Amino acid sequence: MSGPERMNSLERINGPVVLAPMEGLADAPMRDVLTRIGGIDWCVSEFIRVTEGLLNVATIRRSVPESEHGWCTRAGVPVRPQLLGSDVRWMGENAALLASMDAPAIDLNFGCPAKTVNRHRGGAALLTEPELLREIVASVRAATPLHIPVTAKMRLGLTDTSQTLECAQALADGGASEITVHARTKVEGYKPPAHWEWLARIRDAVDVPVIANGEVWSTEDYRRIREVSGCDAVMIGRGLVRCPDLGLRILQDADAAVLGWDELWPWLGDFFRQTRLRVVDRHAPGRLKQWLAMLGQHYPEARALFDSLRRETCADAVTRRLEGPLQSAA
Repeated sequence: MSGPERMNSLERINGPVVLAPMEGLADAPMRDVLTRIGGIDWCVSEFIRVTEGLLNVATIRRSVPESEHGWCTRAGVPVRPQLLGSDVRWMGENAALLASMDAPAIDLNFGCPAKTVNRHRGGAALLTEPELLREIVASVRAATPLHIPVTAKMRLGLTDTSQTLECAQALADGGASEITVHARTKVEGYKPPAHWEWLARIRDAVDVPVIANGEVWSTEDYRRIREVSGCDAVMIGRGLVRCPDLGLRILQDADAAVLGWDELWPWLGDFFRQTRLRVVDRHAPGRLKQWLAMLGQHYPEARALFDSLRRETCADAVTRRLEGPLQSAA
């Protein structure tokens, strides 16, 4: 039974699961594969950088090819485009452009910890400027029809939590209808632990829904983050990439694996075929190796396949390997 069919045959007993926007990782092929496996309610795209001027529509289509198909993956899962920038006017103008393209929602990135992004006054760097956060959201909200939600993603702060609640309130005051919070500061990056207790404090401080994010690797983590935070919806990033059936496990409230290596094997080939259509061949093997290295946390066979392909740079050779019999991964 395929992912979407599996989802349709199950009664949801947990809150929404959202695939996180992860630059260079949760791209269109990954979104397509993970949503077809199942258990994901919506996705947020990799960020689209806004500077001074209108984005090129071709750039938007390239970043979010689902925009040409009703802003949904092949599984019918919505994809919300995400904008990143600090220019109040042009964030609004580009939100209006996305709205004219019938985007289902517009998300704003105030959480990216990348040094290059922060150096250019983007992502988490703005968490020291709550008033600017409010102005950006207000500009986007004013430029966007009311039926299109404007949402935002933030971290707990740049270096500490001294302005956490002020930033969350600024986003809500600006008109964000929903705030996703990665429960770590920028300087903490992705180091455990995530401070889930802060999610509950933010929920108490704002009058809009808060989506919990950070350090969810298992069904048990999902249960605990909801219990500690009080949040209904949970955004998951690397946990879904490492464990592609995590959404299905959550959907079924099950701890045991749903997707065995034999079932995952065809998805690897599907992912690589799509990747080759989007990047030059010399870069395609690297994308597969990146995923295999992460899958190795749950699948010993993935580690073995990664080791066998570690020095392979020929995309055709990788394709032949993935089109071969399952036992070739051992």
